[in-house]
Amino acid sequence: MTAQHTPAASQDAALESLRARLLAEPGGVLEAVAAETGVSLRAVVDCLPAAMRGFAPGSAAEAAMTDIAGWGPITFLVHSADLVLECKGPLPLGQFGRGFYNLAGGSPIGGHIRLDRCADLAFVRRPFMGSGDSCAVIFFNGDGEAMFKIFVGRDEKRQLLPDQVDRFLSLRDLLCVSVA
Repeated sequence: MTAQHTPAASQDAALESLRARLLAEPGGVLEAVAAETGVSLRAVVDCLPAAMRGFAPGSAAEAAMTDIAGWGPITFLVHSADLVLECKGPLPLGQFGRGFYNLAGGSPIGGHIRLDRCADLAFVRRPFMGSGDSCAVIFFNGDGEAMFKIFVGRDEKRQLLPDQVDRFLSLRDLLCVSVA
C-alpha cells in the first residue's frame, strides 16, 4: 500500500482541504463545518488560518475566566446539535466548590461548570457571517468539542467593544503558547 492510500494520508488530505476551505471562507458556523466534515470542532479551529487563532492549555481556564469577569457585558454561548443558547451580561467571578466552577451573583449568566474538564482554550478572531469581526474564547473538553464560548461584547450598532477587543488580545498574548 502506498503512503497516498493510508488512512493517515487520507485524513491529512481531508484536513488540508479543510484548511483551504477555511482560508477562502473563514466566516461560517464552525460547528456546521465540523458536522459536515466529520471532525471535532477543535480540529476545525486548528484548520483556521494561524493569524485567526491561538491556543492555551486547559490549565489556563480559571485565569481566563477571572480576567473575562472584568470585561463587562459579554455573550456566553452554548452550542449543541439541538440548541444555540446565548446569554448576555457580565461574567460573574467564579469559585470552585463541590467539583464545579460556580458562577453566581448579579448577572443573567450563572451556573456550574466542570472547568477541570477543559482540555484547552482557543482565542479566535475572524469574520463571522458578514457581520464583521468576531472575537471568541472557546473552552474545549477532551473530546475536542466546545464546553462553551465567550464572545467579546458589541455596542448598539453591533460593533465590537474596543476595550474588550484590547483585553481579548492581551489575554490571548498572555496565555497562548504561540500566536501567529
